[in-house]
Amino acid sequence: MSRAIEVPAADGTIDAHIFTPSHANGPLPAVVLFTDIGGLRPCYHEKAQRIADSGYAVLMPNVYYRDASGPVVPEGKSFRDPNVRPTLLEYADHLTPEAQSRDFVALLDCIDNEAEFADGKIGVVGYCMSGAFALRMAAEHAGRVAAAAGFHSARLAEKDDPDSPIHGVGNIQGRVYFGHADKDELLPPEQIARMDEALAAAGVHFTTELYKGAAHGFTAKDAPSYDATADDLHHKRLALLLEETL
Repeated sequence: MSRAIEVPAADGTIDAHIFTPSHANGPLPAVVLFTDIGGLRPCYHEKAQRIADSGYAVLMPNVYYRDASGPVVPEGKSFRDPNVRPTLLEYADHLTPEAQSRDFVALLDCIDNEAEFADGKIGVVGYCMSGAFALRMAAEHAGRVAAAAGFHSARLAEKDDPDSPIHGVGNIQGRVYFGHADKDELLPPEQIARMDEALAAAGVHFTTELYKGAAHGFTAKDAPSYDATADDLHHKRLALLLEETL
C-alpha cells in the first residue's frame, strides 16, 4: 500500500511515497528510505513495501527532486547504462551535505504532519551513496534517529575527505548497522576499518557485517550484481534492527 505525496522543502518540493502494510492499524513507527544512485524505480518500491509490511510507515523521497520528478532512469534502461549514468552522476553532485541537511528537516516535518506516522523516534536506511545520508541524518538529528543502516554503502570514509560522514559520528545516539559487500570496490577494507574505528572511538552502538561473496549493489534487483541470498539477509538484519529500536 503506497501513496504519492509532495513534501515542501527549502530547495523545492520533494516528490515522495509513503508505504504502509495492507492492513495498517493506526499510525506506525517511521522509517526513511533513501535510494541508491538509480533513484526511484520499481525495485525500490518493492523494497520499501517489504519493510512496511513488517509494521512500519516508510517514507521514500526522490533524492533528485531538484533536477527531475519521478523515476530518472528511463523504462527499459539501467542506471548502469553509459548513456544514463552521466545524468545520475550530475544529479548526485547536487546532493551536498548541506543540501542533504535541508532535506532531512523537510522529511522530519513530513513525518510529524502525516497521519501514517507515529510520534517518536525513527529509523533511516540508505543504499550505495545514501548509506552516508543515513549516517549523516543520524548524527544531525541524534535525538530523533534511533536506528541507521547502510547497505553496500559507497565512499563512507575516504581519507582526507572533508565531506565524509565519519566526521559527525560522535553525535550519534542511535544504533548503527552496516552490511558491506565483500571486496566492494567503492568501499575497500581500509575505509571500512576507518569507519569502524571512528564509531568505536565515539562509543556508538554499531554492527558491521561483511556479506561474503556479495558484490556492490547486491540488494538492487535490476542490477547484474543482485544477490538474492544477500538481499534476504539484508532484510532480516534490517528487520531485527528496527524491531529492537522502534
